[in-house]
Amino acid sequence: MKLRNSRAARFAAALLTAPVALAPMLATPAHAIIVFDPSNYAQNVLTAARSLQQITNQITSLQNEAQMLINQARNLASLPYSSLQQLQQSVQRTQQLLSQAQNIAYDVQQIDRMFQQKYGNVSLSASDQQLVSDARSRWQNTVGGLQDAMRVQAGVVGNIDTNRAQMSALVGQSQGATGALQATQAGNQLLALQAQQLADLTAVVAANGRAQALQSAEQAAAAEQGREQRRRFLTPGAGYQPGNARMFPNSGN
Repeated sequence: MKLRNSRAARFAAALLTAPVALAPMLATPAHAIIVFDPSNYAQNVLTAARSLQQITNQITSLQNEAQMLINQARNLASLPYSSLQQLQQSVQRTQQLLSQAQNIAYDVQQIDRMFQQKYGNVSLSASDQQLVSDARSRWQNTVGGLQDAMRVQAGVVGNIDTNRAQMSALVGQSQGATGALQATQAGNQLLALQAQQLADLTAVVAANGRAQALQSAEQAAAAEQGREQRRRFLTPGAGYQPGNARMFPNSGN
């Protein structure tokens, strides 16, 4: 009888305590229970890190492309300086001096014509007055050629100061170039400056050569004319021819 009472008491107690144990589980919804999964968390962190690295790589790539575009713009930038006008003016001054050559200028047809007239073989039928006139004309040509050569030399010397200023400016522009195009253009202008200096040198050589050629031609023509004048001097003349003379032509006797 006591055993049955003990079992009944335990069963009643279990019925009384069961709602208390089940109360937390029934009070919290199933979807609100937070379950922490370390493996899933690590995978999410790794994925986020990889995404961040990709974004960083894209930003770096964009920065590199922007820098490349900036460098290309610098390489394509034109040189903000030009010495072309000054160089052309120097060349024009030298050409103007050459075009002012006196008498026999730098013209092939004119040279051939003048040498045929003034420096060719001395005509045996030319008068002494004509020989003197031709000799004086040749002397004037020689003096004019020497004067022209000195004028060209003076003009070239005058260009030296302009060339020095342009060379200094172009070297400064070349050293301060921000890109390949500016450096190339500065180098091209330096080559143009050298070409202008070579043109001045060519003009001086041509003017000096012209003066020397005229001087040599005058000496050769003078030697030829001297031989002709000597021949005429040594050629026997008609001599004295006797004739009738009247002392007093108005006299009545």
